[in-house]
Amino acid sequence: MPSDRPPMPHGPLREEFPDVFVVTGAFRMKPGVTITRNMTIARQGTDLVVLNAARLTEDGERALAALGTVRHVVRLGAGHGADDAYYAQRFGVPVWAPAPIRQSRSIADARELTATSHPLGDAHVLPFTHGRIGEAAVVLPGGVLVSCDAFQHWTSFEGCSLMAKLVAKLSGFGPTVIGPMWLKHAGPEVARDFEALAELPFQHLVPGHGAILRDTAKDGLRTAMRKAKLATA
Repeated sequence: MPSDRPPMPHGPLREEFPDVFVVTGAFRMKPGVTITRNMTIARQGTDLVVLNAARLTEDGERALAALGTVRHVVRLGAGHGADDAYYAQRFGVPVWAPAPIRQSRSIADARELTATSHPLGDAHVLPFTHGRIGEAAVVLPGGVLVSCDAFQHWTSFEGCSLMAKLVAKLSGFGPTVIGPMWLKHAGPEVARDFEALAELPFQHLVPGHGAILRDTAKDGLRTAMRKAKLATA
């Protein structure tokens, strides 16, 4: 993982839920294709845990420092992690990841993220175990589900490049959706992971991509599962 990627434009750090901060920024996938992504920061006293890490500008890092001290980075998805090494080196902190991601060459020194071993206190951590690629979801105290690529919620494509907007619309991205491209790689067996996720106590969603969904995230997940033909009941 390169640690010298320059920061891309991003918005302010916003406290969307008590002690849960979110920043939305741009990510250049390839020439002509720029999308938006969300980084989540969970505050525990004066300690910060960064999920779905995205490198910030100098002003952004000053705002982050005003919240507390970064202690851990959590990588939730195989398709993310471009800025994990920067955070690990910049703040001298460990990176956590589900086993399939941890075992990949690029993040072999990460700590394994499991339901019982993680840096998130009373949160519920659910590593997916039935798909072909690594992924995990976290439910923070207060019923806030933090996802990566698996469960997304797009209400606008503002901030995405024209090519990215076209690809997203043609691929089926929209409100309460299982990531269409992600699902092709993960395979239909992940239905069992989504069923387990739907049993966790959450009401809100902060996805790795898209908009925050308040109050109706559990119903939204069930809707997404039905649309993707992953619901078993």
